[in-house]
Amino acid sequence: MIVNQERFNRAIALFDELNSKDPNREILGRKERPKELLYAERISTMLKNYVLNPSETLQLAARCQHIQRWKIERGSYPMTKPGYYRWRKNLRDFHAKTAKTILHEVGYEKSVIDRVSSLVKKEGLQYDSEVQTLEDVVVLVFLEDYLEEFIHSHSNFDESKLMNIVSKSLRKMTMKGRRAVLTMITIPPSFLPAIKKTLD
Repeated sequence: MIVNQERFNRAIALFDELNSKDPNREILGRKERPKELLYAERISTMLKNYVLNPSETLQLAARCQHIQRWKIERGSYPMTKPGYYRWRKNLRDFHAKTAKTILHEVGYEKSVIDRVSSLVKKEGLQYDSEVQTLEDVVVLVFLEDYLEEFIHSHSNFDESKLMNIVSKSLRKMTMKGRRAVLTMITIPPSFLPAIKKTLD
């Protein structure tokens, strides 16, 4: 339930306004779209398809998952495992801080702002059901909309290495999320048998 629809809509509009500035573009239906704006829309749509009546805070957190992600590039960190994890942590902190600023601007209470920040940072992944739901949604969107691109951009990886990466994501999902992989989304046909095997 949305407590104040006008305030909620304003927050979403401001999230989208920032993401619309993404210099990276993706072609969808012959139309060029800002990459992170399209990602945010996909996450919101998947959440609504996956959960009946998601909370206001969960909807807000979903919409700003990758807000202005392009501002912190992977290449600015060492191309090592510690460098990768530091990049991911700093991204989460940046997304949460940006969301906090916007939510404060439109008049959300501190409790709501802190909750959205916690969801964006994926705090309590193993015991917070909403954080886990958000993780499920993120993986579902990745598999349906970005797996093929990921495979092509990592053509130097062999199939076993690719599947190891995908398997790590699948293991973070709930049983509901793992079932949804095979019932809710469309996966590139060439990769479907390997994913089914992983889910067995």
